[in-house]
Amino acid sequence: MTRAALIFLGAFAAVAMSFTALALLPSLQLSTIEPTPGTSDYTYSEQLGREVYIREGCMYCHSQQVRPEGFGADQARGWGPRGSRPGDYVYDETHQLGTMRTGPDLHDIGSRQPSRDWQLAHLYQPRSVSPGSVMPAYPYLFEVKRESNVRPSEVTVPLSSEYAPPGDSVVVATQEALALYDYLMTLTLDPIDQNSDG
Repeated sequence: MTRAALIFLGAFAAVAMSFTALALLPSLQLSTIEPTPGTSDYTYSEQLGREVYIREGCMYCHSQQVRPEGFGADQARGWGPRGSRPGDYVYDETHQLGTMRTGPDLHDIGSRQPSRDWQLAHLYQPRSVSPGSVMPAYPYLFEVKRESNVRPSEVTVPLSSEYAPPGDSVVVATQEALALYDYLMTLTLDPIDQNSDG
């Protein structure tokens, strides 16, 4: 056997072992994970909201993984009743776990802050409901309209006079803003038996 063939076989074996250990085996392991009780696939609106969440880069400042007891104070902070489990992410094709916590963890935000009015006001102008927040505002997810032009099916955002548009104008949530709210409400952690394998 020539030296070139030996080098080729060694490189091929290294690549094959790396692929098996880093891609194939984890993929097979993950394919057997069952959804955590209470977890369901996304509706059209929730999926659209998830795409807005990804597009706006929310994961750069918010994580979606409540650390279990002994690995941090997430539960003591009220970020969730339990630690996150693999089954919580079964329906996420691209996981949004995040690595930074400039803002709070969002994995249980649907339970902690379910108010649509609060969430929409927070998206339009975070400081309107969280003074001192460093989160950027997302006013382009909303429209400013004259109150007389708002259709009954449209959702207006209640804002304090400091943040409300002038005159008889109001802030109206777009489909993307409402979909983002729908997605955020899927982020809940139902308590489960801590002794189960789930």
